[in-house]
Amino acid sequence: MVKFKIILFSLLVFMFLGCEKEDSRGLATIHWDRDMCDRCVMVLSDRKNTLQLMDPIAKRVYKFDDIGCMALWFNEEDIAYKDSVAIWITDAHTGEWINARKAFYTTNNITPMAFGFSAYKSKEFIKEGEEVIAYNEVLKRIK
Repeated sequence: MVKFKIILFSLLVFMFLGCEKEDSRGLATIHWDRDMCDRCVMVLSDRKNTLQLMDPIAKRVYKFDDIGCMALWFNEEDIAYKDSVAIWITDAHTGEWINARKAFYTTNNITPMAFGFSAYKSKEFIKEGEEVIAYNEVLKRIK
């Protein structure tokens, strides 16, 4: 009977470990204040500037605390798929995951690594007079 209970308990533990939610877009769950940036190893705690992407071959998810970390990581690691991979960033207003390549970026923001670029799904929540740039311009400025 004891062996049965141990086996049953082990089975239940393994079932719950396999239940991590995955978004329909393939997004991984961020464990705030526990997961770390894959470049600078800082804990992900800013829910308005976090990014993630998945290596299309290895299927490994990479997480970053700031778009600057991701851009530098692309160059430092010479990532071949950097121009084609789907990149998700949290909207600076709502915190929802949005396509980083289609987002509108403002400059001079307070961000985890002080690169200053925050993303928005639409221009609706961007203050009048703020500089708005596209994803490719953000990468140019970080280099």
